[in-house]
Amino acid sequence: MSSAAAAISSATSSARVHIRPTGAALGADVLGLDLSRPLEADTLQALQAAWDQHLVLRFRGQQQLTVDDHIRFSRHFGVLDQRPLAAKGLHAQTAALPQEITVISNLRQDGQALGGLGDGEAVWHADMTYQTIPPKAALLLAREVPAAGGNTYFANLYLAYDSLPADLRQQIQSLECVHDASRNSAGELRLGFADTTDPRQTVGAIHPLVRVHPGTGRKSLYLGRRRNAYIQGLTLEDSEALLDTLWAHAVQPQLTWGQQWQEGDLVAWDNRVTLHRRDAFDPQARRYMHRTQVSERTA
Repeated sequence: MSSAAAAISSATSSARVHIRPTGAALGADVLGLDLSRPLEADTLQALQAAWDQHLVLRFRGQQQLTVDDHIRFSRHFGVLDQRPLAAKGLHAQTAALPQEITVISNLRQDGQALGGLGDGEAVWHADMTYQTIPPKAALLLAREVPAAGGNTYFANLYLAYDSLPADLRQQIQSLECVHDASRNSAGELRLGFADTTDPRQTVGAIHPLVRVHPGTGRKSLYLGRRRNAYIQGLTLEDSEALLDTLWAHAVQPQLTWGQQWQEGDLVAWDNRVTLHRRDAFDPQARRYMHRTQVSERTA
């Protein structure tokens, strides 16, 4: 598919569907689709092709989506992960949602949290790379958004790899990195993990610094999270210096794109070849989102 807007015919709608690239390093808008309606196989194939090319797809104006609609659409792209059992203190309203839905919110009701991640800044990361098989994608639907702040930014790890100096690309080809499992993207220590400041003691999955995407066959950087990451086989000093270099390169503005949320936005990203982060926002503002997560597993 070219970088120009591509028309896709849909038998479920009288309108034509268009893919409109953002013009930045990644991201595209999908125009003209009502995701609450059934989609034909050729439309879904075209969406997957656009997703493979642009890494992040944005579907605006999806306020009408029910929880079941969100789940059904997400399932077109693979098996959905279930959220962990509700943490102590999470409101019963959230616990009653289908297990495929995770709530991302700063809101509280009856003194209990409705969701996770609150209102602080979430640093650059990919989701759950501390697992041996991290999720391949996520689809986040904005139910309520603040008037300002809370924007989400994405980085293109294909371009990050391609634009590295040749000698650095060669240096990292066979290196592997330990991804820290002890803290989440908001920097909060997970229950049951020790707090360590020595990356050589990091507990988590080990992944190559250079990963081949199973769908496209392209190479990309694979970074996960910066804190407590450690490159095996290097001294701590060399590991820190190399990771600092790779991270500084990967999140340069020319390799990123920013999503300014509107109510009804559904944003889908390929977790294998992107990083993302979120701006902080007024803690008194309301932000409430539903998220599905597509597994890399096939069953």
